[in-house]
Amino acid sequence: MVPNSVLNSQPGSSNPKPKLISLFCGAGGLDLGFSQAGFDVCFAADFDKAAVKSYNNNHAGELGHVIDLLETSPRGLCDKVRSACGENSNFAGLIGGPPCQGFSRGNTARSQDDPRNKLVFRYAEIVNLFSSEFGIKFFVFENVPEIKAKKNADLLSELRLKLSENFHIFEKELNSRLFQVAQSRRRLFIVGIHKSLNISQFSFPEPSSLSEKVVADVISGLPTPAFYKNNILPSEIPYHPNHWTMTPRSKRFVNGDMPAGGRSFIKLDWWKPSRTVAYGNREIHVHPDGTRRVSIYEALQLQGFPKSYVLLGNLSEQVRQVSNAVPPPVAEKIAKSVMEQIL
Repeated sequence: MVPNSVLNSQPGSSNPKPKLISLFCGAGGLDLGFSQAGFDVCFAADFDKAAVKSYNNNHAGELGHVIDLLETSPRGLCDKVRSACGENSNFAGLIGGPPCQGFSRGNTARSQDDPRNKLVFRYAEIVNLFSSEFGIKFFVFENVPEIKAKKNADLLSELRLKLSENFHIFEKELNSRLFQVAQSRRRLFIVGIHKSLNISQFSFPEPSSLSEKVVADVISGLPTPAFYKNNILPSEIPYHPNHWTMTPRSKRFVNGDMPAGGRSFIKLDWWKPSRTVAYGNREIHVHPDGTRRVSIYEALQLQGFPKSYVLLGNLSEQVRQVSNAVPPPVAEKIAKSVMEQIL
């Protein structure tokens, strides 16, 4: 297990760091990027118990709380934040990405009636309440670009309307491969700036001028991971606590030949960025050598997490956490843009 005290420190600074509230925090990728940019997350919440355990394992202060935001009213959430952070706490902003499975192309059963779609409107409710209760200056909303699909037009229009009650909103789709992450991952970001600040424009971060990272840059040379089995011991997982994966059972793993098309046997290329780390139904991408699937640790590296970051939970829970995470380098770039232009 790694120490969880290093991610919220900013040595050499005498100024208090801007405080944040994080919703739908997952295992903490978005929060990590904002912390690295100089923000201080005071309160984080997610419905996923395993993800919250991972969050608290990597972020100091037991900041993560297991909360169902559909069952907890925005006013009730205010009370929880005050209890955790102090009655007179001042917050710079709110960050978070409501679950995207109701919109995601990776979910073959997606539907406009998916109850998870309601969470985007709950997010908007909370943003507006926190505007009056805590005086937040900005929010950052993250989701899959499919939320902009034609069939979701009415939903997105309503969401924009609600988010615009107190904030000017700015949208842009970003691909993580352009920000030194060895993965092609398109995501929509909406940044809201409180109207009282009289800021009429927001510039999203520009792509890195460095060469794109590829799979080989982040996972080459690693030892063979442990393969899942019942009652596996931590001591049986080599190199890193998350360096384990599904047992290769298909005959395709013998010769490394993978079929074209389909989702079950997508083989990564050493010399290209990874396909999107989104492993629904355990469809974990195939390692470039073709003999197995990538490990959770390798997926973390493809997402741009620090080598010391450790996810908790069983294999399925770790698959879900790494798939849902925001790449920290992308989050950090957005956070720096917010810091420079809003605060």
